[in-house]
Amino acid sequence: MYSVAILGATGAVGGEFLRLFEQRRFPVSSLRLLASERSAGKRLVFQGKEVAVEAVGPRSFEGVEYAFFSAGASRSREFAPFAIDAGATVIDNSSAFRMDANVPLVIPEINGQAMTAESKLVAVPNCSAIVLLMAVAPLRSLGKIERIIVSTYQSASGGGAAMMQRLVDETRDALDPNTQHPTPTNLPPYAFNLFSHNTPINEHGYNEEEWKVIHESRKILGMPELKINITCIRVPVLRAHSESITVEFGTPLSTMPVRGEGAGGGEAIEDAVRRVLSEARGVRVVDDRPGNNFPTPLEASGQEDVLVGRIRRDVSHPSAISLFASGDQLLKGAALNAVQIAEELIKMRSAVSVG
Repeated sequence: MYSVAILGATGAVGGEFLRLFEQRRFPVSSLRLLASERSAGKRLVFQGKEVAVEAVGPRSFEGVEYAFFSAGASRSREFAPFAIDAGATVIDNSSAFRMDANVPLVIPEINGQAMTAESKLVAVPNCSAIVLLMAVAPLRSLGKIERIIVSTYQSASGGGAAMMQRLVDETRDALDPNTQHPTPTNLPPYAFNLFSHNTPINEHGYNEEEWKVIHESRKILGMPELKINITCIRVPVLRAHSESITVEFGTPLSTMPVRGEGAGGGEAIEDAVRRVLSEARGVRVVDDRPGNNFPTPLEASGQEDVLVGRIRRDVSHPSAISLFASGDQLLKGAALNAVQIAEELIKMRSAVSVG
C-alpha cells in the first residue's frame, strides 16, 4: 500500500484518477488531494469517504510515494522538484518534461521499457499522440513505417472541465435563445462548429498541439526521423478524441508478411492489419463494413481501450494503409495511462526487491 497524492484533484483528469484508483484497486494507503488555493476546502469522495482538498505548497509531498500531476506545465515545473526531493515518484500529465532527454515519455503498451525501477519522474504523452500511437505502433510488425498523416477530431474534454461546460452552455444557447450564457471571446463559437486547435502557431505554421504530437511520437517510437504531418481540429464532441490516420510503409503492401492464402492481395493485408491490432494490448478493433459500424467518440467514451477501424488500403499509394481511431482523452489519453505507468513501476520495484 502506498501514500498517494493528486495535484489537480478538482479537474476533469483528477476525477478520473479517483475513479480509476477504486476501479483498478490501486494500492492506496493514504490519499492527499492538492489543488490551487481557490479549490482548497472542497471535499471529494474516495472509497465512500470525503477527503478535503488542500492548497498545494512546497511541503505538500512529504511522506508521499506516488504523486500524479495534472495541473498544467507551470505547476509541474514548480512542484515536481519538491515532490522528488521529498522521495515521491512523479507521474506528470503536462508537457513540462516530455521532451527532456532524461525523462522517459511512456505509453506502457508501447515503450514501457523506457523507464526503470529507479525512475523518479515519468511523463505522460499528449493525449492525441497516445491515441495515434496505440493505433499505429502495432503495425511496425508488418514493416518499417516511413510516414504518418493524421487529422484529429478533438473533443472538449481535451480542454478540461471548463471547455466541456462551455460546449454544453453554447449548445443550450443555440437551441434555446431564451437561456443565454456569457460567451467567452477567446475562442470561435463552439456549438455546431469546429475550429483549429486553440494553441499558438509556430514559424512552420503548425500549432502547439500538432508540434507536440510530431516530436513526442518520434521520441516514443525511437524514430527521430519519422515523417509526420498532422492537422489538429477541435470538434463539438463532449468527450473522446478521434483521428483519421494514414500510415505509409517503406515497402509495397504486396511484399508484406501476411498469413493464409492470397498473400499480397488487398484483403489479405487488411486482414493482417486487423489481426495485428486485435492482438495488441489496449486496442479494440471495430471494423464492421456491412453494418457501417466503426469507431465513434460516443462508443469510446468511458472505455479503456482505443477503438480502431475503417481499415483499408490507400488506393492512391502502393504502400499505405488508412485507419480511423477513437479514444477517451480523459482515460487512456491521460489518467489511465498515468495509473498504468505507476502499476508498471510498482511491478518493477517489487521484482527488484524480490531479486
